[in-house]
Amino acid sequence: MSCGIVAYVGPRKALPVIFDTLKRLEYRGYDSAGVALLVGKEIFLAKQKGKIKDLEERLKDEDIPSKMGIGHTRWATHGRPSDFNAHPHLDCSGKIAVVHNGIIENYNELREELKAKGHNFRSETDTEVIPHLLEEYYQGDPLQALQKAVSRLQGSYAVAAIFAGVDKVFFARKDSPLIIGVGEGENFLASDIPAVLPYTKKVIVLEDGDTGFISESEYVIFQGDKRIERKIMEVPWDQQAAERGGFEHFMIKEILEQDQSIRDTLRQRLHEDGDIDLSEELAPLADKLPNLRRLFIVACGTAYYAGMAGKYFIESILGIPVEIDIASEFRYRAVPIMEGDWLILVSQSGETADTLAALRDMKQKGVPTIGIVNAVGSSIARESDVTLYTRAGPEICVASTKAYTAQVTVFYLLGLYLAKVLKGMDVRPYGQELLTIPHKVSQVLAKREEVEKMAEELYKERDFFFIGRGMDWGVALEGALKLKEISYLRAEAFAAGELKHGPLALIYDGVPVVAVVTQEALRDKMISNIEEVWARGARVIGVLREGDPLQESLAMSFTIPNTIDYFTSPLAVIPLQMLAYYISRKLGREIDQPRNLAKSVTVE
Repeated sequence: MSCGIVAYVGPRKALPVIFDTLKRLEYRGYDSAGVALLVGKEIFLAKQKGKIKDLEERLKDEDIPSKMGIGHTRWATHGRPSDFNAHPHLDCSGKIAVVHNGIIENYNELREELKAKGHNFRSETDTEVIPHLLEEYYQGDPLQALQKAVSRLQGSYAVAAIFAGVDKVFFARKDSPLIIGVGEGENFLASDIPAVLPYTKKVIVLEDGDTGFISESEYVIFQGDKRIERKIMEVPWDQQAAERGGFEHFMIKEILEQDQSIRDTLRQRLHEDGDIDLSEELAPLADKLPNLRRLFIVACGTAYYAGMAGKYFIESILGIPVEIDIASEFRYRAVPIMEGDWLILVSQSGETADTLAALRDMKQKGVPTIGIVNAVGSSIARESDVTLYTRAGPEICVASTKAYTAQVTVFYLLGLYLAKVLKGMDVRPYGQELLTIPHKVSQVLAKREEVEKMAEELYKERDFFFIGRGMDWGVALEGALKLKEISYLRAEAFAAGELKHGPLALIYDGVPVVAVVTQEALRDKMISNIEEVWARGARVIGVLREGDPLQESLAMSFTIPNTIDYFTSPLAVIPLQMLAYYISRKLGREIDQPRNLAKSVTVE
């Protein structure tokens, strides 16, 4: 389950703080919401199907005298969205309340065991076994009860629990993100950093096996039975970076931030003369670098399409084979591993379950690993041998935009640095051109009204096809994904050379076909493919380089500034992101939180 967990202990009224922090995690799940508050020696519980605002409206006239509580917003995996299945969940006595993110794989076995002991279950969820285990083990020491309970759990979990009459929130973490926000005379728990930014920038990222508690005056962390200290991290993001900043949706805000997020990703790695330096970041693998013979790129969704750009670029610039796999497929196939193989994991959240599992499998086989992630302190970031952060800042919209362009930018940096170190290549001409990309991105963003006008003409269509070749194929795939994610329209992408092998059967008179034509070396081939769909009556919308005469022949087109073929992907994808956004807005879709999807996919 991907969901948002928050907890608060301090001098403020707990309910407004819990609602406020939960809203910043609503991108993690939103089919139900709930709170549990300590009121004297009792627990006040409120939860229901629907969004946080629905629960907030229900409780708006309540004046609950509580300074401590937990909250949750859910994306269902076990049990349909309902009032009963919403978190928090209680034990039989109503004296213990629990919220949970993850999946308990042995919950059926535990549930039957607990029912045999007389425990009464009220929901269909896997989570509900946790409060009943706590009730079973509680003998006056809540932390000891939690440690015993989680020792019985198989699967993944981030757990926050409160006990009636105890002024502490207890936690446990395994394979699911959880952080402590360290305040002045108050402390927080949350699934992700943006939740606590209005209150503190001091954060502790909890690790697998951590248990402990927060109170108003302290936090305590254990690994096993040993009390430990973890480093407090000062978060560089400001409060506004995690909010909409006056835009109608997070998605358009994040699209428009891409010139800056790319600039931030390049900062200190790309020098003014065009030289690339990743030596400090890659230092843990420096001694293995001369033996590099093959790269695997493993990712899911948008990160996979960013990896496609990485594959094309690194193979071309470095001349070594690069394989790219969807993480959920890679981890279940018998991959022949050879000396000199390296693994690159790409994930915005750094918590993507299948990608994380692939990382762990390959590490056991001794394969060097590089994580390309955005979330500081995330599991992939911590467990990879090397982490190259994308520095895109918080991305709240479920449909990823600025994370994609930042990931592609990291691949450019990595490919050029490897070419410099392993081949002795003078990469400065490439680096100098890469320095211009943030400005060229801002030029693309400045023409968003052109895309909005296209959307006015296209939003009533029900089928869209996207085609491209080479690096443009990955862009076409990402453009189609953006449109289907948030508009719910049919959007399919094909390698343009494959049209005659089946997809042409789908073309009918007037159907929109978005053709991405930015690779000069493949332009003539793309024109032939465009003529194939023209001949079947398609309406072709082009993403072209400035000055391309093809613009005069197309129904609609958008041009991007000229650059070398390798560097067109961050420019060409942006009009497709904007097209998806404006079509979806015209259709009245819930853009930031599309149906059936959640931001961090922390389960298989």
